[in-house]
Amino acid sequence: MKALAVMAAAVALAVPARLTPLEAAAAYIATRQQTDGGFAERDRSDPSLTAWAVLALRAARSDRVDSRRVVAYLREQPYPTANDLALRVLALDALGEETRALADRLAGLRRADGRIGPLVNSTAWSVIALRTVGRAAPATSVRYLLTRQHRSGGWSWAPQGAPDSNDTAAVVQALRAAGVRGRPIGRALAYLRRLQAHSGGFRLLPGREPDAQSTAWAIQAFLAAGQRPPRGAHRFLLSLYRGDGTFRYSRRYVATPAIVTAQVVPALAGTPFPLR
Repeated sequence: MKALAVMAAAVALAVPARLTPLEAAAAYIATRQQTDGGFAERDRSDPSLTAWAVLALRAARSDRVDSRRVVAYLREQPYPTANDLALRVLALDALGEETRALADRLAGLRRADGRIGPLVNSTAWSVIALRTVGRAAPATSVRYLLTRQHRSGGWSWAPQGAPDSNDTAAVVQALRAAGVRGRPIGRALAYLRRLQAHSGGFRLLPGREPDAQSTAWAIQAFLAAGQRPPRGAHRFLLSLYRGDGTFRYSRRYVATPAIVTAQVVPALAGTPFPLR
C-alpha cells in the first residue's frame, strides 16, 4: 500500500496541473509570436494583433512573450492612424518601454473639437493610451466624448454612426480613466444591459448574435465603472472556450482565434483599460 501511495504521488508530481482557460489562452497567444517578433493569425505578423497580444499577455500576468523581439518589431512598424498609434503606445508601455515621443505625437493629433484622430473610437483609445502613460486626459477630448453620447446612452465608432456595444465600452473605459462619473456612465451601462442576451452574452448591435468580443468589452466597461458585470456574462464567455486555449467568436462561428482570444483575455483576467 505504501509503495502504491508513493507511486501515485510521483505520478501526480510528473503530470502538470491542468491550465485554467485564462492560462491556456495566454499560452496559446504566446504561440502566435513569429520569428520577426510580431504576432500573427497564421504566418504573417500584424502590428495591430501584436499590440493586442502584448496587452492580453500583460493582463494575464504572463511572461511568455519574447519582449526584445516584439519591441523591435513594433518600433519598425508604421502607424498610419491615431488608433494604430494609441495601440502602439499601450503595447510598448506594457512592455516597459519609453513612450514619451509617441505619446507626444498622439497628443499632437488632437483637433480643435477635441477629437484625437477622425473618430469617436480613436479619441477613446487615445485618451486611454495617454492616461496609461500618466498624461492628463485633454479636457476638450473628454468634452467631445461626452457630447457624442447618443440618446440611447451608447457611443458610435464615427461621429455620425449608430451606437454599438464595443464603442460604448471603449468610451466608458476612457471616461473612467479621465475621472468621469455619474449620469453619462450610468446611461452607458443601461445601454449595454439592453444588449445582453438571455445567454448572458452581449450583442454588438440589437438583433445580432452575442459574441465573445462584445461580451468581453461589456465586462470591462462594468469593471471600469466599479460595478459587477451582469450575471451570466462570464459564463457565456467560458461557454465559447474551445479547450485548446482559443475562444470562438460566437456559438455558431469560429473566426480569427488569435485576435478574439487576445481581446477576451483582459475580461477573463478581470481588468479594464488602462491595465493595472
